[in-house]
Amino acid sequence: MSKQRTSVFQDAGEIDLSGFSPKGREEGRAPAQEHVKAVAKAANFPSREAASVPARAPKARPARIYRTGRNVQFNAKASREVVDAIYAIAEKQGWVLGETLERAVAALRRELEAKQ
Repeated sequence: MSKQRTSVFQDAGEIDLSGFSPKGREEGRAPAQEHVKAVAKAANFPSREAASVPARAPKARPARIYRTGRNVQFNAKASREVVDAIYAIAEKQGWVLGETLERAVAALRRELEAKQ
């Protein structure tokens, strides 16, 4: 077998492929999981497994999907306490979040107008 590479642009005639053969069963087998873990630990390789969820993670809320005609997205940063309060008010009153926001804005307007 020749060590020189064959050009794809020239007619090379017969190419000697006798050095290529399929891998044997043992040669192609993946190493044991314990062996991989031992090598990774010895090399100080970090684990790719997901970290556990922190204990302070907020509970997931159920999906709130309503067809109300409100079609403009509004995002704002707020503290966890304020967000929880808004959801609690909406849940207690049976309002959707958009209606809760509309009522909060109306109440703020009334309060500001009363100060004038």
